[in-house]
Amino acid sequence: MEEPKKFAIHEAARDGKNLVVESLLAANPKLAFQRDDDDRLAIHWAVSYGHLNIAVLLSGVKNFDPDVQDGSGWTPLMIAVSLKEGDDLVDLFLRKGADVNAKNNSSQTALHFTASKLNLPAAKKLLSASPPASTRVKDIRGQYPIHRAAAIGSVPLVQLFLANESPLDATDVSGQTPLHHAIAEGHGDTAVALLKAGAATDKKDSEGFLALDLAPDSQVKKFILQEMEREGIEL
Repeated sequence: MEEPKKFAIHEAARDGKNLVVESLLAANPKLAFQRDDDDRLAIHWAVSYGHLNIAVLLSGVKNFDPDVQDGSGWTPLMIAVSLKEGDDLVDLFLRKGADVNAKNNSSQTALHFTASKLNLPAAKKLLSASPPASTRVKDIRGQYPIHRAAAIGSVPLVQLFLANESPLDATDVSGQTPLHHAIAEGHGDTAVALLKAGAATDKKDSEGFLALDLAPDSQVKKFILQEMEREGIEL
C-alpha cells in the first residue's frame, strides 16, 4: 500500500484537485494549518495558482486566519492581488476580513503589489475596503505604492493613489521621487501626470541627479519638456 504523501493537501491545492482537498479536510481539518517545507499553507498554493474553489474550502475551516503569512510574510490577499485574474479571490479574502494593510517581510502591503502587477481593479477594491488600504506605507526600500506605479508607467494608478492621499514627492532610500522613477523608466506620460499634479522638479536623488537627468534618451526628455511648456509648468 502506498504511503500517503507528507504534504498531500499542499500538492492537491497547487494542482487544483478539489475532491482530494475536500476529502483530506474531511478526514483531518487540521491539515489546513499544516506548513510545508516552503513554510506555506495549502491556501497559499491554492491562491498562487488561482484555484478559487479550493481557496473557498480552505478558508472555510474553523479558526481560519485570512492574514496567515507564508515564510516571506505574504498573505493570501497579497498573492491574490498579484494575479491577473484574481478578482474573485480578492473578494473572498476581503469578505473574510483580511487586513488590507498587513506587511510582508519587506514591509510591502497588498497595495504595493497592485502597482507592481498593474492591477487597477484590485487597487480600487483595496482602497474602497473598510478600513481602506493606506497609500502612505513605505516598504523596506522606502517606497510607497506610487513609486511602483510610476516606475511601471501607470497613469491611472498614479492618479488613483494621489486621489487617496498618497505622498507626491516622497523620496525612497536612493533619494528618488516617483517622478525620478517615471522618467528613468522612460514613461513620459506618467511623468507628465505627476508634473500636472505638482511634482517638484528640483529634487535631487542621493547621487545628485534631478529627475529629468535620468531620461533614458533625448526623445523622452524632449516630450516631457514640450508637455511642461504646454501646461505652463516651469523648471
